Amino acid sequence: MDLSNLKPASGSTKTRKRIARGQGSGRGGTSTRGHKGAKSRSGYSRKAGFEGGQMPLVRRVPKFGFKNRFRVEYTPINLDVIQQLVDQKGLTAINPEVLAENGLSSGKDLIKILGRGELKAAVEVTAHKFSATAAKAIESKGGKINTL
Repeated sequence: MDLSNLKPASGSTKTRKRIARGQGSGRGGTSTRGHKGAKSRSGYSRKAGFEGGQMPLVRRVPKFGFKNRFRVEYTPINLDVIQQLVDQKGLTAINPEVLAENGLSSGKDLIKILGRGELKAAVEVTAHKFSATAAKAIESKGGKINTL
């Protein structure tokens, strides 16, 4: 055996269907495309979402709502979460880096401190925004607020 008489196993390959090579081939004329219509033409491509002339889903469903492109999204952190951090880690200062280290936000997130829960320790909190109740609760316990 040598390279000159290598061939694939019998039945493993099929011959390609040769379309549009004359009437004698049995695949001439309309070349397996049927008669007339858009699909028989060269260069035909169906629009995305085309449903055969039926009103497409995108046009059947009504439009609603509004997405503000300029909305600023804050990651909410409540006072009870801050108290939990203080209890577990013994922290006296909370800032976005500390929150990111503990998996409560990512490094790029804007942080807003909210007033749910009770704060028992005096903590210095640094964040981008504070709710009125959270600010009042932090300052009433002797803590300090720093807005970024």
